[in-house]
Amino acid sequence: MYPTLLTIHSLVRWLLLTSLLFAIFRAYYGWLLKSGFSGFDNNVRHWTATITHIQLILGLWLYFISPIVAYFLQHFSTAMHERAIRFFGMEHITMMLIGIILITIGSAKAKRKTTDREKFKTMAIWFTLALLVILSSVPWSFSPLISRPNFRPF
Repeated sequence: MYPTLLTIHSLVRWLLLTSLLFAIFRAYYGWLLKSGFSGFDNNVRHWTATITHIQLILGLWLYFISPIVAYFLQHFSTAMHERAIRFFGMEHITMMLIGIILITIGSAKAKRKTTDREKFKTMAIWFTLALLVILSSVPWSFSPLISRPNFRPF
């Protein structure tokens, strides 16, 4: 089950990043060009937050069955000095939770704003901050600190 869940989590990452980038594009486009906040924009906001929460569920499930995390929790003092173990046991989950919280807050605040410009501005700012946090903590294949494949086969 662990390898399958890891593959699904890795694939949903791309769906999340795509939807987040598209939502940010729509937000800046609407904000800077003073467009109307359409039903489509609201759907983009909603689905980006939904995909984010699906990824959260997958990530938490993966966290609790991961042998890396199990080692981290059982050998905490030793694992804190091992970069790869510490990354997955503590850093990755912490930063991703922060990113998810930023998306959730941004989505909720944007939904409650009264003007279209405020909705776009709120989405643009909160989602951009979330993207920066998320990008900083994805184990990219090119990362010199911690590297994992960008695409995992089933």
